[in-house]
Amino acid sequence: MATPIEISEEAGVRTLHFGSEWVQGAMRIARPWNLVLEYTREMMTSLLLRDAPRKVLLIGLGAASLTKFMYRHYPLAHLTVVEIEPAVVAAARQFFKLPEDPKRLNIVIGDGAEYMLNSSKKFDLILVDGFDQHARAGALDTLPFSQACRSHLSDDGVLAVNLLGRNRGFKGSLARICEAFEDRALVFPSCESGNAIAFAAAGNLIELSFDELKESALTLKEQTGLNLLPTLARLAQAKTCLNNQLVL
Repeated sequence: MATPIEISEEAGVRTLHFGSEWVQGAMRIARPWNLVLEYTREMMTSLLLRDAPRKVLLIGLGAASLTKFMYRHYPLAHLTVVEIEPAVVAAARQFFKLPEDPKRLNIVIGDGAEYMLNSSKKFDLILVDGFDQHARAGALDTLPFSQACRSHLSDDGVLAVNLLGRNRGFKGSLARICEAFEDRALVFPSCESGNAIAFAAAGNLIELSFDELKESALTLKEQTGLNLLPTLARLAQAKTCLNNQLVL
């Protein structure tokens, strides 16, 4: 059965729903490239961990927020987006200003888990944000999928996964990511919306002080308008990182 697509607007923000109350994506109509939802901004913390990515994979399109941000601000990056539902791609083009640019943006209609298991490509950044109308991630929340993500990361690659803790929490999801990446993973404190972002790395070690992260965040803010300083402050308060060092 096809996913029911619903579009709504309120206070200058257009939102995407899959026939339920869960917001699957949002766009401020006056600033379509900005990241409206907090969890999408937090996923971009991955940009502070490595140099600018050149090959990016996004699993789950939604309202194309992450895709548009990367397309706008990282012109040297080639983006591959895997979206299982053709109607979502059509809605993103019609209502959310998804760019048409086959040279830089490759849209694949298909199952994200199957794509990962069958692909031979390597990516510098993998962003996973795929849920159905019941806020379930399905095969994207399994050990084989996380292992496939690891095998498709470059030596400087980073994985960022949107986790939802609405029902049973996300401990099981994080445990699978940790197992796949041999504990080279960490989860940021939950956003107000209940989303939590997990990051994982393979290859070269990431070891950054909070001062270095803040410096990178200020540069990112200057270049893109995205302010990740509140995210870093929450991370510091949560004492997730020992000795104010982020090691991954």
